[in-house]
Amino acid sequence: MAAAVETSPVLEILVREPDGYSIWNGPPFKNNNQPGIKLEKVPCSNAKYSEDGSRIMVTKTDSAIGIYDSNTLKEIRCFQIPNVVASALSPCGAYLQTFQKSTTPQEKNVVLWSIETGDPVYEQFQKNMTKATWPSIQFSSDEAVACRLATNEIQFFDAADFSKGISHRLRVPGVAAVELSRAPGSHVAAFVPESKGSPASVQIYACAKELQSQPLARRSFFRCSTVQLHWNHGSTGLLVVVQSDVDKTNQSYYGESKLHYLTTDGAFEGLVPLRKEGPIHDVQWSYSGKEFAVVYGFMPASATVFDKKCKPVHELGSGPYNTVRWNPKGKLLCLAGFGNLPGDMAFWDIVDKKQLGTTRAECSVTSEWSADGCYFMTATTAPRLQVDNCVKIFNYNGSLLFKKMFNKLFQADWKPESPDKFGEIAELIKSVGSVKIEETKSQGQGSTTKKPASANPPAQKPAAYRPPHAKNAAAVQAELFGGSSTGEMSKNALKNKKKREKQKEKKAAEAAAASGAT
Repeated sequence: MAAAVETSPVLEILVREPDGYSIWNGPPFKNNNQPGIKLEKVPCSNAKYSEDGSRIMVTKTDSAIGIYDSNTLKEIRCFQIPNVVASALSPCGAYLQTFQKSTTPQEKNVVLWSIETGDPVYEQFQKNMTKATWPSIQFSSDEAVACRLATNEIQFFDAADFSKGISHRLRVPGVAAVELSRAPGSHVAAFVPESKGSPASVQIYACAKELQSQPLARRSFFRCSTVQLHWNHGSTGLLVVVQSDVDKTNQSYYGESKLHYLTTDGAFEGLVPLRKEGPIHDVQWSYSGKEFAVVYGFMPASATVFDKKCKPVHELGSGPYNTVRWNPKGKLLCLAGFGNLPGDMAFWDIVDKKQLGTTRAECSVTSEWSADGCYFMTATTAPRLQVDNCVKIFNYNGSLLFKKMFNKLFQADWKPESPDKFGEIAELIKSVGSVKIEETKSQGQGSTTKKPASANPPAQKPAAYRPPHAKNAAAVQAELFGGSSTGEMSKNALKNKKKREKQKEKKAAEAAAASGAT
């Protein structure tokens, strides 16, 4: 285990501001608890890691997209693509997929480019792009399987050689959304909406052509507008969040949602047994794929951990939560309430079934664990929020480790790494602790002893938000009305105050005299 810790990758953080992106060395921080800078700020309009963290896609201008090696930070290839609207890297960084504005159906506006050669390997026409249909071509995590949604069918490709075109087709009439399992890419889920009185359905098919004669699992339901499809690691289970725009019970303005669970072996097809009514706020599989956590119900929301047989194994209580984040090492879990909630966070040890700590990260827009499972980062970013933009990094137990404010922040992401490259959390914490002890010893030689800082400093409560037009209100008021911006009363205000006090005294005396006469 010690060897695993010694050879573990260094954590890195990509931070993007209006004038470009930079890359920080992640915790543990050595220089006055400040991150080292691996890459100084580089101008760009967008930057994103590939799923495996090996490459970075950087949108330099409206037409230039650069692909970089994330370790050496050297440019591998630069693509000049005019009128590009969206772009995406394949999981291992072998392909770049772009969507361009198209004027005619003859113009093939979705192009898959080979990073190695810089040449297009597949092209097609796509009328429009939505979050549900992008990226158009989906890959498994190892890029061994690739498929795309088409009208009434799912098309599969030979991911090793796209020049062969479509290898086979799976006909699914009315299909509106698909989700390919990632690790491994053995199955695909297809969603068919309601039509002419027929219920909506989610079906699971095998990706292999010879096994596609009929679905391996199927679940039908009415009152369904949209679905979210969540595969586990191992591709054995699928969670389906079914959302309806209208709640017929009139309990929620935002409609109603249900959580369904299907397994590829057909052992379970049905609703997840939740003990409280209300919406499904969030659901996430653990990295092992053997359990999942759900935050659900009207506020205060409940949180429950289920095993892969859909049996509840741990109740995490209730609170102002709408977000769940599994630690990559599987042992820990964070419950949080972001968005329109105040930002409460609770850190749980699922194995020992105990709460490690609680804290708060107000106005957080994004949140994620580091790949080694020791740190949890939240970010308040624009354009969602234009004020109090910041990055906060917490220890695994919720204690605040680092905070940095920004005038404007667009993005803060951990560099993706496989959790298997790191040791267990207990071993990593010991190694980090030994580094801190050595540092304090070297700093303390020849100096007077100081009172040690608290190991778990409480997160400072941020100052109340003051709108821009009110920041200089006190000074302006002082200029216009003779008031003092330091809080002292002007002569007129003091005079008026004395008048009010005299009137009160006069009324009190008259009331006393009247009561004495009676």
